[in-house]
Amino acid sequence: MGGATTRIPMSHRVLSPNHNYTTGDHHPHDQPAMQLSGSIFGFLEEEPTVLSSLENVYYDVQHEIEDDEKTENPEVIENKIQFWETQRQNLHTTLFRTTSLESRIRSITKEVIREVEMVENVCFCTRPVSSGCRSCRMSEICRRLQNSGYNSAICKSKWRSSLDIPSGEHTFVDVIDHSDRKKGDVRVIIELELKGQFEMKKGSEEYNLLVSKLPDVFVGKIERLETIIKILSTAAKKCMAEKKMHLGPWRKQQYMQAKWLRVIERNTSTTLVEPLAVDSYSTRPARVRASMLTMDLLDNLPNMNYFYAQTVKVV
Repeated sequence: MGGATTRIPMSHRVLSPNHNYTTGDHHPHDQPAMQLSGSIFGFLEEEPTVLSSLENVYYDVQHEIEDDEKTENPEVIENKIQFWETQRQNLHTTLFRTTSLESRIRSITKEVIREVEMVENVCFCTRPVSSGCRSCRMSEICRRLQNSGYNSAICKSKWRSSLDIPSGEHTFVDVIDHSDRKKGDVRVIIELELKGQFEMKKGSEEYNLLVSKLPDVFVGKIERLETIIKILSTAAKKCMAEKKMHLGPWRKQQYMQAKWLRVIERNTSTTLVEPLAVDSYSTRPARVRASMLTMDLLDNLPNMNYFYAQTVKVV
């Protein structure tokens, strides 16, 4: 038993390229030793070279993608230029096409705005604004148009949210003309901030240039405004598609149309409520309501008999 030797399996032996397996402890059924320097270690030495080759391939592919993004198809570029040029021409034609009715109303509106800007205090709101707030400007324009014989009113539009657009509301001035029986009622919209309704912070250069052509104060028939909305809404959709961004629902054509089409109130009254003066107050004594907190008011303050206070006894 003492002469017995323990065999170590091949999988548990320490392999060494310098070990001589031809000595006496070599079993004839064991497999020949592995030359690690030429297999495993050799692979580890070659790995950086393989990874370097893969990195070079990825680098080349990435540059090809970037070059493709920078270098667009000439046909795509031509279509893009043609689209924005068409939108610009359509907008120009729509804005500069006018009628005698629109011209007269526009002239009165511009005159009122010019006068308002020259006067410092024309705002009668609780929080007055220099040169007038939007509400006071609309009231003054509406009043001046009514004095000129037009059926003018301050309109309020309001709509509920749906699957396509969120809820909202908007105010503006309109004029309904009945002078031409053949044409029927002609509705003219007066919007004091038309350009601001379409401005986008993330708009492209082409879109912002198109918006810059809009007037700040728009005076025109409702059909003309609908055409402008269609042009700018289509341009906004194209702009976001080119930038691969999502178009907000408040930028959609349906939402923009609701601002001037879904009118729920048309107020022809232009009466402005002036704020109370500093020294304007009522001489009538204040009436104090009965309360458990004032039950002993008369006892503690006998000199304040002019207060009409009822005492309440708590049982």
